[in-house]
Amino acid sequence: MRRWNGWGDSTVDYALPAGGGEFLLERVGTGRPPQDVSLADVVAGVPASRLPAHPLVETDPAGRVTHARGQSMPDWIALRSGDIGAFPDGVAYPQTDGEVRALLQFAQRAGAQVIPYGGGTSVVGHINPRPGAAPVLTIDLRRLNRLRAFDEESNLATFGAGVAGPDLEAQLRALGRTLGHFPQSFEYSTLGGWVVTRSSGQQSLGYGRIEQLFAGGRLESPAGTLELPATIPASAAGPDLRHLVLGSEGRLGILTEVTVRASRLPEQEAFHAIFFPDFEAGREATRQMMQAGLPLSMLRLSTAVETETTLALAGHERLIGTLDRLLRLRGVGEAKAMLLLGVTGRERLTRAARKEAVALAAESGGVHVGRTFGSEWMKGRFRTPYLRNTLWQMGYAVDTLETATDWGNVPAMVTDIEAALHSALADEGERVHVFTHLSHFYPYGVSVYTTYLFRLAADPAGTLARWQRLKQAASGAVVARQGTISHQHGVGTDHAPYLAAEKGPLGMATLRTLCREFDPAGMMNPGKLLPDA
Repeated sequence: MRRWNGWGDSTVDYALPAGGGEFLLERVGTGRPPQDVSLADVVAGVPASRLPAHPLVETDPAGRVTHARGQSMPDWIALRSGDIGAFPDGVAYPQTDGEVRALLQFAQRAGAQVIPYGGGTSVVGHINPRPGAAPVLTIDLRRLNRLRAFDEESNLATFGAGVAGPDLEAQLRALGRTLGHFPQSFEYSTLGGWVVTRSSGQQSLGYGRIEQLFAGGRLESPAGTLELPATIPASAAGPDLRHLVLGSEGRLGILTEVTVRASRLPEQEAFHAIFFPDFEAGREATRQMMQAGLPLSMLRLSTAVETETTLALAGHERLIGTLDRLLRLRGVGEAKAMLLLGVTGRERLTRAARKEAVALAAESGGVHVGRTFGSEWMKGRFRTPYLRNTLWQMGYAVDTLETATDWGNVPAMVTDIEAALHSALADEGERVHVFTHLSHFYPYGVSVYTTYLFRLAADPAGTLARWQRLKQAASGAVVARQGTISHQHGVGTDHAPYLAAEKGPLGMATLRTLCREFDPAGMMNPGKLLPDA
């Protein structure tokens, strides 16, 4: 059963290894375990629905609670404190595109706002109702989850947009194919959600970001149906309308069908670990790998602090002790930075790619230590979010942020983001543990992904205030360094105040005009993406 106020399956826990608690104590201090409310307490406070009756709409309070928030830090604080603020007035579970169309028409007649809902994994506020006089209808797409068509020659697979990651991959695997899109939220997030938030998977280097995988589909909007043909591999016939849907975050309508470009299952896949004397040496080596065009499926380079944190929270003290002794003999000491390197595909190509990557790493002092650490990462690649549950119960909050920038700007971007986070709570006497890795590599730049951990305050309002100060400080650093406010999580409400810095006045006006064309009454997911609409 899925947790209603945290991450993942309620039967799955991520226990800290021996020494993990001491590690956190040394860096941020003693945690203050929270007093969380129960689901029954929250359900008891849900107001009556304001929607008229409809055969496809359910109004039970429990269902409305579980669709009220996502997975952002403000969402966690709201759910665990019971101060949720607003609930959808009803939740619908359509099984066909026609039912989605009927629900939009119902919402128009009822004067309701509509929130499309995929897997509920948003970390930036995509699915949250806004308080107000208008009723809110959440449309949960989980039943639009079947493979509808498959073109074996072109490797084009058409799905209902509500299909979750594991179900999508299972249906493709039966055909000898894979999409290869594995965000950390893979177990629960949906294909439609990936498209409308411009998602990146952990192996986007090999398989591509979702905009490269998205071939076409169908969008149901208040103004009508937008068909996006998937059979044309490339076109010079004006702007590509698929890019209106990519990143649209439910503002234009509801994506009901998606066609994607699948790949054949790889002959071989392996993840290797390389340790560099320091982060800068690893950055230079990975830049050379990217600009050499090596056919890799993943690169992930951790700073020294993230490397230390990862190893400390992994357990396996004997193995790590042996590793440290080996690395010191090779000139890699306390400042070591770990690179995880993935090779996926035909056996001969993966062997050649790994060999060339290891050689380039060696030129920068990198030491290849084999597949043990990479295999451990692969086994636990979707378990990491469960650590948030464990840390919360210990009295710690953990959140992430990400951006992307060009290669030359990376050192300053990392320094400025981490400095902003370290100092944001200094006047309260609070320390923040901050660590970063580079992921989603490109020939011209890279994504910067930062995690920060801080103590819960004495009350939920205090914890929220701490998070807001941290988020604002880090976002300000990103904007000042001219990075994107979001490389893979989308905009939602949390990033909306910073979007204009990236798009400019004319760009923002264009987005507003586009929303009015598809949604004249402004009923679709208001307040998301655009901060004042």
